[in-house]
Amino acid sequence: MAVRVLPSERLLSNDSEGAPLPDSKSDLPPVIRRTEFVALSLAGMLLIAVVAVLFVGKPFFLPVVMAFVTGTMLSPAATFLERQRVPRALAAVLIVITVTAMVTFVVALIASPVMEWGTRLPELGARLKDKLHVFDRPLALWQELQAMVGGSGGLPSFQMPKFEWVQPTLEFLSPTFTEFLLFFATLILFIASWRDLRRALIMTFSDRDARLRTLRILNEIEVHLGNYLLTVTVINIGVGIATGIVCALTGMPNPAGLGALAATLNFIPIIGPVAMFVVLVVVGLVAFPTIGSGLMAALAFGGLTFLEGHFVTPTIIGRRLALNALAVFLALAFWTWLWGPMGAFLSSPLLIVALILKEHLAPADAPQLPGD
Repeated sequence: MAVRVLPSERLLSNDSEGAPLPDSKSDLPPVIRRTEFVALSLAGMLLIAVVAVLFVGKPFFLPVVMAFVTGTMLSPAATFLERQRVPRALAAVLIVITVTAMVTFVVALIASPVMEWGTRLPELGARLKDKLHVFDRPLALWQELQAMVGGSGGLPSFQMPKFEWVQPTLEFLSPTFTEFLLFFATLILFIASWRDLRRALIMTFSDRDARLRTLRILNEIEVHLGNYLLTVTVINIGVGIATGIVCALTGMPNPAGLGALAATLNFIPIIGPVAMFVVLVVVGLVAFPTIGSGLMAALAFGGLTFLEGHFVTPTIIGRRLALNALAVFLALAFWTWLWGPMGAFLSSPLLIVALILKEHLAPADAPQLPGD
């Protein structure tokens, strides 16, 4: 007996064929499984533990990491000398001696005026206080405005800060002799044995693909850090020379020392140029009779660093390594909090290493989030 199918039933049958049931699990929102939550929690605890160990063990980890990063930057120079038939151990010693001599020369240029001005701090402080009396009238107007709107209390009179901060600041900026010794010994041994360390690290993996990936990562880190050091050093030397010329033209005292200080501080992103601008403002206010003439060098330096930071450095470095401004700032803040001024110097190289690891371990063809 044939069964007659109505048109409405046939349409319902065709439409519902292959469609998921209303209570299908595919319609439910994704949830975080317990194993994923545990994994994320363990990763967070591991990260906190690592940061705590790096903070507590700063006297050991800072010189070692500094030596590793600096040694990786200087490894291309050692490879070049090795190709000229210079033994790698001797090349490592020569490179470290040359870099130390250059750093000592720069420190000598900076230390001479600092020591001279350090013996005259009370006198210079009194002169600076006299120059700032020009702001007494604006401060008085501000106090009157506060009184008119019912504010309680006015601005206190200007007081020069005490100089008890000098010794703690020097202790914070100056590493101990043990840290210096650990840094130099690790640096020389790292440069001398870098090829063996590379080979041992690559041969740690048994898989051929893993070995090739490790080799590419190490090569790219070495090339990028070497180019970064060379490029930034050349740029900072140019900034130092230009600052010295500006200081000489404006009549600032000891332009060579100020230029060397500008080149040194410019290795620290963001903080270094700001600190140098403050130094030029203070020196100018003390050295010149009027505020306008005292600010000329600082304003010229501000324009110089603006051109360098927004046009020169991004044009040269940005083509090789695209560093996000927010990432640079956060890395600078984190490593400065963790390890102080040396951490600020290491922030950009460590960020470069992190970006290279991210590109190789999480390539662009990996699964990504859908677009907006």
